[in-house]
Formats: sequence, C-alpha cells, structure tokens
Amino acid sequence: MDVRLRALPDPRDRRGRRHALISVLLTAACAVLAGARSYLAIGQWARHAPQDTLARLGFHPRGPLGVRSPASPSTVRRVLVLVCPGGLADLLGHCPAVTESVAVDGKSARGSRTDTGPAAHLLSAVTAAGRTVSQLRVPDKTNEITGFTALLAPFDLTGTVVTADALHTQREHAKWLVEVKKAHYLMVVKGNQPKLHAALKALPWKEVTARRYDREAGHGRHETRSVRTLTVTDLGLDFPHVVQAVKILRHRTDLKTGKVTRQTVHAITDMTSSEASPQLIGRIARAQWGIEAVHHVRDTTFAEDASKVRTGHGPANMATLRNLAINTLRDAGHRSIAAGLREASYRPFTRPLDLLGLPLTCSAT
Repeated sequence: MDVRLRALPDPRDRRGRRHALISVLLTAACAVLAGARSYLAIGQWARHAPQDTLARLGFHPRGPLGVRSPASPSTVRRVLVLVCPGGLADLLGHCPAVTESVAVDGKSARGSRTDTGPAAHLLSAVTAAGRTVSQLRVPDKTNEITGFTALLAPFDLTGTVVTADALHTQREHAKWLVEVKKAHYLMVVKGNQPKLHAALKALPWKEVTARRYDREAGHGRHETRSVRTLTVTDLGLDFPHVVQAVKILRHRTDLKTGKVTRQTVHAITDMTSSEASPQLIGRIARAQWGIEAVHHVRDTTFAEDASKVRTGHGPANMATLRNLAINTLRDAGHRSIAAGLREASYRPFTRPLDLLGLPLTCSAT
C-alpha cells in the first residue's frame, strides 16, 4: 500500500513540511484500523506509538538521540482536509479486475452537514465480495447521476457486470458501459422511467419458464426469492443494448412478528440468456443489495453518521479510510468487522501495520 500512496501529490506548501505525506496517511490508516474515529483519536494513537512503529510508518529520526516524532492531530487534520479524495480513494480501493460484478450506490455522511451546506454525499463502487473499489463526493446541488462515469472511468471493467439502482438507469450510462468500458449492466427500473417500467410490467411473465428459486434464513427472517428472465430483443423495449428483462419477487417473513412483506423488482440487462441465467442474475442482484451492508458497517461500527468531520475533503477521506479498514479486515478473513477491529485494538501498534502489509522498516522518502 505504501508504494501506491507515493503516487499521490502532496497538497501542502513545501515550506515547513516536517513529515512525509505517506507517513501521515499511513498513520491515519493504521489508527482507523485500530478503532480511531476522529482526527484527535488518530493523533492520540500516533502519540502513543513506539519508536519501532514510527519507523515502520516512515517517520525519520531527528536530533542527537535519533528520536522519531509522529504527526500531530493538527497535521493529520490538515492533510486529510487537503489531500485529493478521488486519488486517495482510487489508490486505496480494491481492484475490480477479477470480480464478477460491481455495485454503484450513494450514501450521505449525515454528521458532515453544516449551517451553510448539506451533508457530504458519497457515491461508491463495491465488488460482489463487499470490497470498496472507489468513491467520490457528489458535488453539492447535483445528484449521483453526474458522478457515475467519473467514479468508474479509471478502472478496467471489461466483462464486469455493473449494477445500479433505478436512479442510474439512464440511457447514456448503459451506452457508456457497453460501448466504452466493454462491460455489462444490470439496472433496476422503477417509476422514474414510466414508459419502460410499464412495458416491463406488461410482459408475459406468467408464461416464462426460465426461473430460479432461492430460500434462506438469517437475521431473524425467512426469505424466498424468485427470479424470472425473458429475452426481449424483438419486443421493442426502448433502451440501449437491452437483451433480457428480469422480474424478481422477494417474500420475507419476520420470525418474531410473523409479518410477511412482498417486493417486486424489475430490471434490464444487456446480457443474453446464455451469458446470464436466472441463477446468475439473482446472485448479481443480491450483490447490489449487499452494498447496503458496507454502508451499514460504516454507520454502526465506525459511527460515520455521528462523525463531526465537516471541513474540506475530510468527510470523503475519512470515509475512504473506513472503506480501507473494511476491505483489509475482510481480506484477512474477518466476517465481523467489529470483531476484527477489536482484535486489531489488542495489538494496536503492530496488528494494523501487519494487516496493511507494511515492512518492518519503511522509508518515506
């Protein structure tokens, strides 16, 4: 990871720099992996770090005794407020090259709201395995639609299925994915596309034989899902590259209350029936819903919505560090991020560095 971060430009004035940018960013990443949730907490972690930890982070020895001093909370804050959030998110994200699908969805960091501005809204791309690829902040007074292509443009998505909710079911998005990125799409269709939605609902779903049923229990409920797919190439659906239509029925029973809920979702894809069976479509659709699990972890385990980080790029960069922590802990085999953070906190000055793959000695030149 330290090698990747060297490509990030330092936004600080050259005069007065005491610590290398990479050392400050590694400090923040390790502190968040140890449970830090604020600039102050990151600074406190750094202040208590032993000399061998500071050496691994790349802090240089100074003075006649060769003592390494860590970055202060104010330095951490200044760096995270100024450093390019898009570059940091791209460099610290998970490579999507070998993943089956990538889901796109947004989340607001509610605590970042100010008296004069709205909360930072962050658009993320997450793999089917729950690893964040990247994220970007949606500019104020716009919506997620404007950030879709900018978020995914840096990555090779050849053959990857990109999923998105109804907001991103846009003709230009579909054309860009298929024609420019050589990717596939699976897009949900709702009332914001009234003609397309009505056409999908009117298809002869009762006659469809291509079906898949799945049942599972967990989180206090039973769930049954039915996935039906229908080739629509010759049915005149007005959407670029559409080949199949999808209808997903979800039945949930709350085991405590006995309440049954029913949801119907329609979607479209450019994949043929030989490329995407109902079983595959169902799996990819579940991956789209799985992005909510990443947002849930950031809210509950990292208390993101309660964070008072508001200035500059701070909200986006702190969210990126939380994404990095989630990716790293999942790569290490932790199913529970909260449990992984607790384990890291038992050895706060060695375990996070080991998880990030930092060598026993590190140079921040």
